[in-house]
Amino acid sequence: MGGNLQTGERLRPVDLARSAGLSTQAVRNYEEAGILPPAARTASGHRVYTAVHAAALRAFVALLPGHGHATATAIMRAVGQDAPEEAFRLIAGSHAQLLEDRATLLAVERALGDLDPAPAAGPGEGGLFVGPLARQLGVRPATLRAWERAGLVRPRRDPLTGYRVYDEADVRDARLIRQLRRGGHLLEQIAPLITQVRAAGGLEPLEGTLRDWHGRLSARGRALLSGAAALEEYLRTRERCSVGVDPGIRAAGRSLDPA
Repeated sequence: MGGNLQTGERLRPVDLARSAGLSTQAVRNYEEAGILPPAARTASGHRVYTAVHAAALRAFVALLPGHGHATATAIMRAVGQDAPEEAFRLIAGSHAQLLEDRATLLAVERALGDLDPAPAAGPGEGGLFVGPLARQLGVRPATLRAWERAGLVRPRRDPLTGYRVYDEADVRDARLIRQLRRGGHLLEQIAPLITQVRAAGGLEPLEGTLRDWHGRLSARGRALLSGAAALEEYLRTRERCSVGVDPGIRAAGRSLDPA
């Protein structure tokens, strides 16, 4: 029982699997998860797929890079349940998240561009106490302590006095936090950005990270477009084939003879 994906012929699980570079078990799993419409069965119990299933599989595979597995699954389930508005809501959510991520990247780049040249770290072995650093940044010492509680800065303690001492990396992070806070970002939004600065080893190496970040956002944007195109094809295929909520169930009560 062979099948051609470009025609309305019946398709075996292996035909569908090969078209997407998947295993037949993956295809069966997708059907059970509601990603694919239920398949009709032959008299001997074998699944029979159609062009609708092929379009659904293409749509799901195309949705994955832009939306992630959970959201792509939810979109396909919504379409399968004849709830397109829910699918569109989920798609809009992914676009909104991409827009928010772009705004965050822009804020980081602006914050880095607005940073004044770093002053000397401080006296002694290097570092500043909380008071001098607060005056340097134009904030209150209590603000620095709040940033510390949020995990954004991690000053060491002077072994003799127990006072907080902010080394060069701490001062760098505090200056970046100040700029981002001025831009209206919340502490919980700033935390992952500071983590990236630390992982990059400073602000200059972060430039490469920012370029990669731009690339990832652009790739995600294109993936969302590709997913939307494939989903539109699936919706049109469903309409052409007049597939209802459960196309496989429509065939229940009548077995399909093997080809």
